[in-house]
Amino acid sequence: MKHSEEIRIKPFEEKFIGMVNNANEPFPVIGKILPSFTGGSWSYEEQLTEHRSEMCFPDDQLEWETYIDSERKVVFLAFCAETCVGQIRLVKDWNHFAYIENIAVRKSFRKSGIGRMLLDAAETWAQEKSLIGLSLEAQNDNVIACRFYEKEGFVLGGADTIKQLANPQIDITLYWYKVF
Repeated sequence: MKHSEEIRIKPFEEKFIGMVNNANEPFPVIGKILPSFTGGSWSYEEQLTEHRSEMCFPDDQLEWETYIDSERKVVFLAFCAETCVGQIRLVKDWNHFAYIENIAVRKSFRKSGIGRMLLDAAETWAQEKSLIGLSLEAQNDNVIACRFYEKEGFVLGGADTIKQLANPQIDITLYWYKVF
């Protein structure tokens, strides 16, 4: 079942540590985002490929307990019944944004509103902390995620060609912002 009305967003608890990475599943790579900076603002074009593939990030190995009852960082999980189907992880950043360290939804639950629900929880948390918006990084080969961020009100605020130098399949890191 993948209807958003059946999904519940819960703040992270110690009993959820074993399932926090459950939403980390492969995502389709359908091309690249090619950013450009002209006239004082960022824009981009999509360069789609005929050869499509999938990519999966490694599971995060963090001190998960530090996200419980913290004033500075938080994890929210999306549940369908007792199954963890999504997560969003945030920290208060130095620039008064809530930085999204990770957002993920299980493949079988994508395009059902869970990403929006997780962003709603993130926005509420950030506003309660008197932060000015949300920020995140995405690699330029994650076109579908970038489309989602733009649809949800994020704007491209910058690009970095050096950050992923040790990761040769990633050309550019993109910086996305949503100002409240």
